Amino acid sequence: MQEQEKKPLIVLTGPTAVGKTKLSISLAQKIGGEIISADSMQVYRGMDIGTAKITPGEMGKVPHHLIDILLPGDEFNVVRFQELAKEAMEGIYARGRLPIIVGGTGFYIQAVTNAVDFTESETDMSLREELYDFVREHGAAALHARLLEVDPAAAAKIHENNIKRMIRALEYHAQTGGRISEHNEEQAGHIPPYRLFYFVLTAPRDILYGNIDRRVDKMMEDGLLAEVENLRAAGVPRSAVSMQGLGYKELFAYLEGELSLTEATERIKRDTRHFAKRQLTWFKREKQVIWVDKSDYGFDEEKILNVVSGIIKDGLGLCRRAAECEGL
Repeated sequence: MQEQEKKPLIVLTGPTAVGKTKLSISLAQKIGGEIISADSMQVYRGMDIGTAKITPGEMGKVPHHLIDILLPGDEFNVVRFQELAKEAMEGIYARGRLPIIVGGTGFYIQAVTNAVDFTESETDMSLREELYDFVREHGAAALHARLLEVDPAAAAKIHENNIKRMIRALEYHAQTGGRISEHNEEQAGHIPPYRLFYFVLTAPRDILYGNIDRRVDKMMEDGLLAEVENLRAAGVPRSAVSMQGLGYKELFAYLEGELSLTEATERIKRDTRHFAKRQLTWFKREKQVIWVDKSDYGFDEEKILNVVSGIIKDGLGLCRRAAECEGL
């Protein structure tokens, strides 16, 4: 299929706390788009503060998909995301509008942009529970050691704090006999089935880390601890997928008496900074992205919006940094 014949798909991603939400609303309003959230935690109802979930009042009348669709005890994974995202995209195309995937979960985005085939790796819930039990008994480092034995390349890329991704990799090996690192490499080489405009919004690291620290402080002020207490009181188990999210697992540890509140808060900041670094590493491996460094535009949101929307409208997407596209 010729590039011009493919359906257009816009991706706006980047590290946490870089400002994706605000830009995505303005972009959707300007180009006639609808937003599909590529956040693995914003799908859950009742998890608002810790996920920095957009409020209805902030949406600017832009339709949003894959937000508040599950209960915190429900299972959610990349296979389910891919299915729901494709379903949402078909509806958006049918309405004559443009789908904009927004979020920082790189593997989820790749599942759609590269049409990753998950048919060979059906989820085995008993295996998943066994692996979570193993973590609870032996710790994350021991799980990482298991992954290192079967897939050294995946172990090198997945931090031992990222229990979900380690379990996903071990599941893939158990179910297929293959290595998820090789599977991902193969998928990365696929030609995208869409006419892709893939933007990575970023900023200098010191500014990004400052944003993260301030965001965590604001979340605590806004009642993140009470949010986690309510989820715990409602019977959401610590082992639930939803409770592995940043902010939730640390405060759950505080409520279980394992950390002081100060320790938990500082750990949220530290782990979120580490997460942002891993996000950037992931996006640097993607081949068709356009980097949008906010410092290139003096952090002027209007300039950034005009450049990004201009690239889309003119059908460019041929450069690696948006600053190179100015004036084209």
